[in-house]
Amino acid sequence: MSELTGKYLLGADIGTNESKGVLVDCTTFRPVCTFAVPHTIENPQPNYYEMDAEIWWSDFCTISRGLMEKAGIGPEEILAVGTSVMGCDCIAVDENCKPLRKAILYGVDARSGPQIEALLAEFGEEKILEMYGHIPASDDIAPKILWIRDNEPEVYAKAAKFLTGSSYLTAKLTGRYTIDSYLAKAAFRPIYRPDGSYNEEYGPYYCRPDQMAEPMDVIDIAGGISAKAAAESGLKEGTPVIVGTGDSTAESIAGGLVLPGTLFVQFGSTMFFIYCTDRKMDACQADHFPGSTFYTIPGSFAVTGGTNFAGSMTKWIRDVFYAEEVKKQQEGGENAYSVMASEAAQAVPGSDGLILLPYLSGERSPIHDPAAKGVLFGLNDRHTRKEINRAALEGVAYSLGSHMTLFKNHGLEPDSVIVAGGGTKNQVWMQIVADVIGLPVQVAEDWQTASYGDACMAAIGAGILKDFHALKEAMPKTRTVEPDEERHALYRKYLGIYEALYSRNKDLMHMLP
Repeated sequence: MSELTGKYLLGADIGTNESKGVLVDCTTFRPVCTFAVPHTIENPQPNYYEMDAEIWWSDFCTISRGLMEKAGIGPEEILAVGTSVMGCDCIAVDENCKPLRKAILYGVDARSGPQIEALLAEFGEEKILEMYGHIPASDDIAPKILWIRDNEPEVYAKAAKFLTGSSYLTAKLTGRYTIDSYLAKAAFRPIYRPDGSYNEEYGPYYCRPDQMAEPMDVIDIAGGISAKAAAESGLKEGTPVIVGTGDSTAESIAGGLVLPGTLFVQFGSTMFFIYCTDRKMDACQADHFPGSTFYTIPGSFAVTGGTNFAGSMTKWIRDVFYAEEVKKQQEGGENAYSVMASEAAQAVPGSDGLILLPYLSGERSPIHDPAAKGVLFGLNDRHTRKEINRAALEGVAYSLGSHMTLFKNHGLEPDSVIVAGGGTKNQVWMQIVADVIGLPVQVAEDWQTASYGDACMAAIGAGILKDFHALKEAMPKTRTVEPDEERHALYRKYLGIYEALYSRNKDLMHMLP
C-alpha cells in the first residue's frame, strides 16, 4: 500500500458474490485501501439468475463511506469516481431510476432461450447473423428484453429505460443515463448499430429509442455526483464520475489489456476472456466462433466468451468434498481453499485419468448449450477427492484450451496471455492453465481487480493520465508462469478427450431434466 498523498481516485465494482471498492493514490497508482461488501445472487429456478439492483447502490454507498473512514480522508480529497457492474445484465427501471423487477444477470442466466429460438424461427439464421453478428446467446441483452415483454408485460409497459448494470449505477450517481459504447455495441446488438447509434431498422422490435442509454466512451465524464447521491454516499457533490463499464472490461484494463494481440482471462466465479485484436472479424456459426466487436480501447476490437463455472466450480468442490475443512476454517483453522490447492498439487497431472466437464449450469462458449450437463469421466477405485479436486481445475483450463484451438483455427495466436481474478491466487491452478494452453501466463497482482481498473480509467477521464498507453506504463510488472512442455503434451491428449465427451454425449445430456 502506498503512502497517503491527499489526492485519490475511487473505484467500485459490483461483482457476482461481493461489491469491492478501492482508493488509488493518483501519483503512484497503487492502492491505498480496499473495502468489500458480500452479497448473494438468486437462482429461483434452473437457468434463472437475478439480483435486486438496489442492493448494488446500497453496496456502493457502504463502500464509499467505508473507504473514506478507513483511509481517514474527506470527500473533497477524492478527485474522480469510476464504477463497474457485472456485464450484460438487464434492468428495467421507471422514470425515477427505480428497478421495476430484479436484474436479470449476465450470460449465466439463460431464461431467454425461447426468445432466441423464436427470433431464429421468425428471421432465419442468415438475417439473425446480419442483425447480431452472431447467433444470439444467453449473454445478449436484447433477447432478455424480449423475455420481459413476453413474460412480464406490465414491467415492459412501465419501463422508462432498459439498462445494464453500469448504466444503472452511473445514473444513480449522476442522474444521467449513459452506457460504455463498447458494451452497447457488444451486448445490446441489434438495438445499437456498430457506430453506437440507435438502430431504427431493428431497434423498435425490442424497445423505443428513448428507453436506451446514451453511448459514450468509458472514460468520458458522465456528470458530477448529484446532491441526492452525495447525501447517500458521503461523496462530494459535483465529483466527476466516468461512464463506467462491465466488470470484465474493468478487470481486463486493470490487468493491462490495452494492446492488440493480448488475451485477458478473468478467473472469477465464472471464467471470462477478452481477446484484443486490431481487426474486425466475422462470426462463424459452424464452430461457434463469435467474431469480434468493438473494444473499449479506441481502434481495437474484442473476441469474447467464457465458461459459466470457474470459481463457482471450486466452491462446489469445496462444499461437497471439503466440508470438514470448511468447518475447521470457521473454527480458526487453515483456509479450506489452501488445503484444496495443496491436495491438487499432490495429484498427478491429468488427475490419474479423470476428466471433469464443468457444465454444472449449462455452458456458454464455445458450445453455447444451456442444457449441457457436468460429467466426471474415468472414475475408478484409485481416485480420491484429490483427483476430483484437480480434475475440476483442469476442466476449467480445458475450456480455455478449447477456446485457444478456436482462436488458432481463425488465425489468432496471442502474443501474451494475462490472467486476473480471485482464481489466480491458486498457483497450482495457474500452472495447470499455462500447461494446458502451452503459453506463458502473466499473473496480475491480487489488487489489480475491476475496482482498480475503474479507478485507473477515472484517472484518464479526469485528465490525470493522458490515455490507456500511459496507464499501461503506470502499472506494475506482472509475474509469469511458464508452461511445462511434457505436461502440455499430456494435456493436449486429454483436451481432445474433454471435447469429445461433450460432442458424443450432448444428445444424452439434453434428455435429462
